Amino acid sequence: MRKIEHLGIAVRDLQKSNDLFRKLLGSAHYKTESVEGEGVMTSFFQIGDIKIELLEATREDSQIAKFIEKKAEGIHHIAFDVEDIFREMERLRAEGFEILNDTPKEGADNKLVVFLHPRSTNGVLVELCQEKIKIF
Repeated sequence: MRKIEHLGIAVRDLQKSNDLFRKLLGSAHYKTESVEGEGVMTSFFQIGDIKIELLEATREDSQIAKFIEKKAEGIHHIAFDVEDIFREMERLRAEGFEILNDTPKEGADNKLVVFLHPRSTNGVLVELCQEKIKIF
């Protein structure tokens, strides 16, 4: 793993949360993006080398909606940037970590992502993300 890529925060109202974090961080979000497969709308803030990703559910059956219903708004996951997501998945499986996806899926911000189950990471949902390679 190369660095913390972002912290994911589950929110009920993305517009209100964008305003709150703009005031808190002193700068506006730089993009919003829908991730249909996950049933979320995301918004990103850049703080130094780390991003803050706000996630609002767009469907009642999404993981973010379930998280908020169970735990309320708050930190949902920590994401780590990796160079080779497939190699990292193999390494972590060999170390005994439980990976929630069999293969990487498309995430927000031009990333391939997989998640590690919190029961194998001391209760923290961990995301691995790799920049998608652009083919011209």
